[in-house]
Amino acid sequence: MSTKLRAAIVGSTGYGGVELIRLLLTHPNVAITSVISSSSAGAPIADGFPHLNQIMTDTLDAVDVELIRGKADVVFLATPHGVAAELAPKFLDAGMKVIDISGDFRLTSGEVYEKWYKHKPADPAYVEKAVYGLCEVFGEEVRGAEFISNPGCFPTATLLGLAPLAAKGWIDLKSIIVDAKSGVSGAGRGLSLSSHFSEINENFLAYKVNKHQHTPEIEQVLGRLAGEEVVMTFTTHLVPMTRGILSTIYVNLNATRSEDEIRELYRSYYEGRRFVRIREQGKYPATKEVTGSNYCDIGMSLDPRTGRLTVISVIDNVVKGAAGQAVQNLNLLMGWDEATGLAFTPVYP
Repeated sequence: MSTKLRAAIVGSTGYGGVELIRLLLTHPNVAITSVISSSSAGAPIADGFPHLNQIMTDTLDAVDVELIRGKADVVFLATPHGVAAELAPKFLDAGMKVIDISGDFRLTSGEVYEKWYKHKPADPAYVEKAVYGLCEVFGEEVRGAEFISNPGCFPTATLLGLAPLAAKGWIDLKSIIVDAKSGVSGAGRGLSLSSHFSEINENFLAYKVNKHQHTPEIEQVLGRLAGEEVVMTFTTHLVPMTRGILSTIYVNLNATRSEDEIRELYRSYYEGRRFVRIREQGKYPATKEVTGSNYCDIGMSLDPRTGRLTVISVIDNVVKGAAGQAVQNLNLLMGWDEATGLAFTPVYP
């Protein structure tokens, strides 16, 4: 294309923001025209991220809607929860497209949002405008949209693992149990005791048991696909690795099915969607097999003794679970091939 789309990234000093920088720097249709940080405005981006030395010389801008409007066509909000609720409406009203990576516009109910996120909910009028950007499921709604709410990392892995079954009505929706594990980068770049090296190294722990804020997001989308309310058990764990999510999902089938029949359902559902890869029988994905990529790999096993299906879904939480999916949403939104700027293989080993 002759003229590149101008992109601004708010929250450029977090893991999601700097991963967006990595991906967009090589995107053929996009130029990064503003990197923004309220805490580090005026400093060169490479001061906080030395790996960008001689690659990116930009100085961080402050959050100034008028300034950014003159520099950008689309704004990515890689901000903490509660911040995007204030900023997104301002950027939208200024005529820019917005892709929000926070959780502020994912839940349709302000009451539910406030209960789980402990923040004041966003203006309902803007929540209603937001399109939920789970690309492989709602990609047609993303095309041509002005405002995208990027799914959470745990919901991306879990929903891609369950969507075909929920949409087809093949499972007992009351039987869903999800056991999900994440690398430490999911906690963000801020310092906390739980992400301290001495606390997490050689350790493995459950956290936010029955209280994780991604629970209602997963339930809301599954309910939308199934056409009825869904309530599930969702437990998250922290693993001493940097990147990756592995979501192990247990469900009861509501009719007799073969594993081959289920696998064919997945392949049919995701046909043509190049970032979802379905494993052969007896093959199960590992997080290292998607590291640094936008892939979601899915394996499954049907237990003939119990009739219970186990689905294993893995992603890189910073790419497919955040920045990569945001770029994929941008591609769909603009009418480009959804793999533009994302067609790279995972990093291995």
